[in-house]
Amino acid sequence: MNDFEFHRPATVADATRALAATADGSYLAGGQSLLPAMKMGLSTPSDLVELARIPQLKGIRVEAGALVIGAGTTHAAVAASEAVRGSIPSLAHLASLIGDPAVRSAGTLGGSIALNDPAACYPAGVLGLGATIRTDRRTIAADDCFTGMYETALEAGELIVEVSFPIPAKASWQKFKQPASRFSLVGVFVSNGPAGVRVAVTGAGSCAFRVPAFEQALTKGWAASSLDGLKVDAAGLNTDLHATADYRAHLVGVLAKRGVTAAG
Repeated sequence: MNDFEFHRPATVADATRALAATADGSYLAGGQSLLPAMKMGLSTPSDLVELARIPQLKGIRVEAGALVIGAGTTHAAVAASEAVRGSIPSLAHLASLIGDPAVRSAGTLGGSIALNDPAACYPAGVLGLGATIRTDRRTIAADDCFTGMYETALEAGELIVEVSFPIPAKASWQKFKQPASRFSLVGVFVSNGPAGVRVAVTGAGSCAFRVPAFEQALTKGWAASSLDGLKVDAAGLNTDLHATADYRAHLVGVLAKRGVTAAG
């Protein structure tokens, strides 16, 4: 890795100021994606602004019908949280299946959202629950956040502070993982709650996306059978050595039905 300056701010304000003063700096959350990229020379930031020591970015609470999770909260903490298990158990389940124990103990909610890996789990949960992303500058609706492969609506230097998830009446996370990487070959999050019926998919396209036809059918009748005969168009979906676009399109339908059944 190239030489870089390291910063350890104690507040969100200090972090944003530190990054603004760099030539080409990056925030460092759990480092589970950034550090490997730096080792391979794919990312060469001039500065790293560590976020792990900022209390404001951590914590889990339930308020006003929503589960609010700090952006710096690790996957392991989400998976183990009684507040998460009690309000949105499917989100705790999602967090428990991310990577391996080492990744879960270091990786963070905010880091996963900001990176927006095409096969990451959290973007499907955020989109599938109709969450709201709160940054140091504004709030971003889930539907506006994920704009393309590794692209989001976040502006340069903008920092995710916390995410507010409306608590649904029913929800389920179904993941068909790639065995080696444990990323989602396809993952589907379904929910029925304050944000309406939502079906969100990861691993199949350039970024997480919703399936309006499935949502409309499930709004009329919340049952797996409501999806009979409905298919996701394979055009534009990912094809790689692990699965074709057609196979991924088929998996979306299979996992969506499983999710509706599991949600009850």
